[in-house]
Amino acid sequence: MKEEITKACFSQWFPYEFEENGMSYKTAEHYMMAGKAKLFNDLETLEQILKAETPNQAKNLGRKVKNFDTQIWDENKYKIVKQANLLKFSQNEKLKEFLLSTNDKILVEASPYDTIWGIGMLETDSKAKNPQQWNGENLLGFALMEVRDELRG
Repeated sequence: MKEEITKACFSQWFPYEFEENGMSYKTAEHYMMAGKAKLFNDLETLEQILKAETPNQAKNLGRKVKNFDTQIWDENKYKIVKQANLLKFSQNEKLKEFLLSTNDKILVEASPYDTIWGIGMLETDSKAKNPQQWNGENLLGFALMEVRDELRG
């Protein structure tokens, strides 16, 4: 990992391996998709997700989880992503310090294509700084801000 930590570390795809209960996850995206497979008891896909080389491969495997139910996923996805980020930022002091250095700033996933995890617009959009004007829910941003609050103690 590079010495200098940047806001790229907030991405679910940021390459930092972390552990939970003896299982290793290459990225928070891997953890999220593994959580999806566990939620629907798809152990075969879970195994493939854990072996996936890239977060994109993990994401594509996550789309193939058997017995998937949108309502159950919607009820659980936020806590899974929040836990992924709590593990990621609590197991690396530099990442933790960077997250804490954001103080009380509003954190956003500035993606014009993501209206669930992001704000549905670019960081440079004039409306990006006003939550009431977002086109998306910004679930990732809110999860990161909750993790930040928990790590403050």
